[in-house]
Amino acid sequence: MTMEMTFRWYGPGHDTVTLKQIKQIRYVTGIITMLYDKMPGEVWHQDEIHALKKEVEDAGLHIAGIESVNVSDAIKTGSADRDKDIAAYIETLENLGKEDIHMVCYNFMPVFDWTRTELARRRADGSTVLAYNQAAIDAMDPDKMFASISGDMNGTVMPGWEPERMAHVKELFAMYQSIDTEQLFANLVYFLKAIMPVCDKYNINMAIHPDDPAWSVFKLPRIIINKENILRLMKAVDDPHNGVTFCSGSYGTNLGNDLPDMIRSLKGRIHFAHVRNLKFNSPSDFEEAAHLSEDGTFDMFEIMRALHDIGFDGPIRPDHGRMIWDEVAMPGYGLYDRALGSAYLCGLWEAIDKEEKRK
Repeated sequence: MTMEMTFRWYGPGHDTVTLKQIKQIRYVTGIITMLYDKMPGEVWHQDEIHALKKEVEDAGLHIAGIESVNVSDAIKTGSADRDKDIAAYIETLENLGKEDIHMVCYNFMPVFDWTRTELARRRADGSTVLAYNQAAIDAMDPDKMFASISGDMNGTVMPGWEPERMAHVKELFAMYQSIDTEQLFANLVYFLKAIMPVCDKYNINMAIHPDDPAWSVFKLPRIIINKENILRLMKAVDDPHNGVTFCSGSYGTNLGNDLPDMIRSLKGRIHFAHVRNLKFNSPSDFEEAAHLSEDGTFDMFEIMRALHDIGFDGPIRPDHGRMIWDEVAMPGYGLYDRALGSAYLCGLWEAIDKEEKRK
């Protein structure tokens, strides 16, 4: 039993990191990727998926999963186009299944897929990192959120922050005005029940990503934030293909979440893992750290041990690396620090594995 170390790659023309470089990270065998130009509600056609798959395989790697097939706001809000967009989502899943791709990460966050107040906070070691400060959010007009961070994207387009989407931010907020956490949860269950038959047919594991950060931002509802809520979702759609992306960094934004305990409570339902560290300066101010335990707030050994204990054998990836060695890349998604992260996580796994076998 072992996990598979993977690396997120945004595809040709969208990523500063190349497949050739990823192939040279000895620990990585799988790619987590997507059709980056697709909007929520659009069908991913089989020939497009096949071309992406061929490019990855020609580089000596394979697609271990998709992150993400984005869920439309119509599905999230339960508006008039919901069933049309679900039908398109089902067609996309069928096409992925036909191409032998069996894991899809997605999220159900309103308006912003993730929220940070800084994309290049300088740390003591000279690296720059993504960071969040609640006071800065409280003082900010949400309409100006994109403008406040877009200059730090190093010429890239970051997922969930596409300019064409952000141009309609006022309309997006209006869509969610009457949606509370219970309605959002009900809409998520409706979506999952609709897609489970195709997931069962093609053995596709749906892995929901937690909300980041794990609390309400700009008074928008957030539901995938803690153990209670995620176990409620697993019970509401009790199909093994309805599962979780366990992101230590996102669940870890809430210091009340016991990450190893959450992992153990989700045995059999964790289909994908993002393992990263955060450094908390206060409960409402955090920044990304190196993956190393002592650089942040989380015990990475205990997180990896919990995954090992439940028999996790899915794809895992390092996440949100620091910008180091003067690299210019999509913030959080450079080559160097994520390569170091993958080596560190594999070292932890090997140590845990050997320790267990000696017992």
